[in-house]
Amino acid sequence: MAATSRPSKRSGKNAERTHFRTIWISDVHLGTTGCKAEHLVDFLKHHTCDKLYLVGDIVDGWKLKSGWYWPQEHTNVVRKILTKAKRETQVIYVTGNHDEFLRKFVDYRLEIGNIRLVNEDVHETADGRRLLVMHGDLFDVITRYHKWIAMAGDALYEGTMHFNYWFNRARSILGMRYWSLSAFAKQHVKTAVNIVSTFEDSLARECRRRELDGVVCGHIHHAEARQIEDVTYYNCGDWVESCTALAEDMNGRIQILRWVELDHLNQTGRDKVTPLRRADKVA
Repeated sequence: MAATSRPSKRSGKNAERTHFRTIWISDVHLGTTGCKAEHLVDFLKHHTCDKLYLVGDIVDGWKLKSGWYWPQEHTNVVRKILTKAKRETQVIYVTGNHDEFLRKFVDYRLEIGNIRLVNEDVHETADGRRLLVMHGDLFDVITRYHKWIAMAGDALYEGTMHFNYWFNRARSILGMRYWSLSAFAKQHVKTAVNIVSTFEDSLARECRRRELDGVVCGHIHHAEARQIEDVTYYNCGDWVESCTALAEDMNGRIQILRWVELDHLNQTGRDKVTPLRRADKVA
């Protein structure tokens, strides 16, 4: 069922900013070359919210452990989030597998100002639904029980992204649009499709066990909003390829926000993008 209500607009100096009750973002992977930090900063400039969920893998500890990479754009993301927290936005950082180094601090109930660190949370929407918010890696059997395979898969994913870079530079010269090998594999390779389906069904079962109405997660880098029988499944997507987020309006309706579309690489090797700044509205 499509949502018909519109998010509110801030007045005064924030007149061009859209205000939501809640925003969820995940899988930013700060500390990696694939992170689209500049697009996320732009997104955060154009949106305000009462509550901001960072749904895991915001900082990529796996990658930073093997080599330091942290350009100014990544610092800008952190600064923008801290500024929001300072301006009375409640920020809830939900740990993921790539930032699992933070999980040891959760037991200390770490809170700094308006920023709270958790492994999971239960969010109540404006229309009274109770949603489990977690990164989702604990329901990925490969990540949970075969970490070395997960890390090998992460290296393979990074290699795929490097291939995409050079492949799409060639496509750009030919005037062709951006094409993602990793996204194609997730959507069309049978094994990958089965893993994603198992992941989603496992989270839905956990919601039923806890008598919750739905789940908001990340982890698999694919934005989604759909019903799995009696459970509503939401996935934030990522800020490596899709540049998506989830947003709840003041009536409790949740939508996928698709901020930009990566067209191809220009002659300097930087992303050429089409600003979408649109919402795919869902119940």
